[in-house]
Amino acid sequence: MRFARLVFVMIAAVAAGSVLAQEREQTSIQTEHVDIAKSIHIFPNPAVEFVHVRIEQFKAQDIRLTLHNIIGNEMAAETEIVDEHELRVRVKDLASGYYLLAMRDKDSKFNSTFKFVKK
Repeated sequence: MRFARLVFVMIAAVAAGSVLAQEREQTSIQTEHVDIAKSIHIFPNPAVEFVHVRIEQFKAQDIRLTLHNIIGNEMAAETEIVDEHELRVRVKDLASGYYLLAMRDKDSKFNSTFKFVKK
């Protein structure tokens, strides 16, 4: 009986350690995602002609940008690379309102969305 209890306690301890390790790893990934998202700057906001996207963590050519209206429909947008870490999106022909810029980097699996206003 003692042996069975000891085995049960050891299995429970190993399982708890495994769960804690997974939680630490998940928290680490979430923290990293938040830090990367904080290093991305969308300006000017509100925008009139162009929106600039400054990306410190990634190279501009590796980022895939999609523009969406506030209800989620994808919009056509002209995007150009300004320098190694900056993109420019033409919004001059869009109607005034709120828009979303979805950013993806397939190598790091980074995926985030940012809101801006078009005047």
